[in-house]
Amino acid sequence: MAKTSAIEKNKRRIRLAEKYSAKRAALKALANDRSLPEEDRFMARLKLAELPRNSSPTRVRNRCEITGRPRAYYRKFKMSRIALRDFASDGKIPGVVKSSW
Repeated sequence: MAKTSAIEKNKRRIRLAEKYSAKRAALKALANDRSLPEEDRFMARLKLAELPRNSSPTRVRNRCEITGRPRAYYRKFKMSRIALRDFASDGKIPGVVKSSW
């Protein structure tokens, strides 16, 4: 089980990323628009830099929904390999069967 503080920090980052996503996308569009004057594009970049760092979606860490483990994360199931194996062995994940050959 991961530290509760690390899990909560990640949840806070997710909330901030969702809150600022529209504003961040608009500023990025302005900053990358070649038809605008250079000063306007530069001002858009400055405003983008003023947004909170944790509002960037790249700062969000994929974590297991069950244990909070940050590594060996399967996106399809939103859980780590260890939790996935336990749930699959118990038959709690539909369509997943143990392989044998």
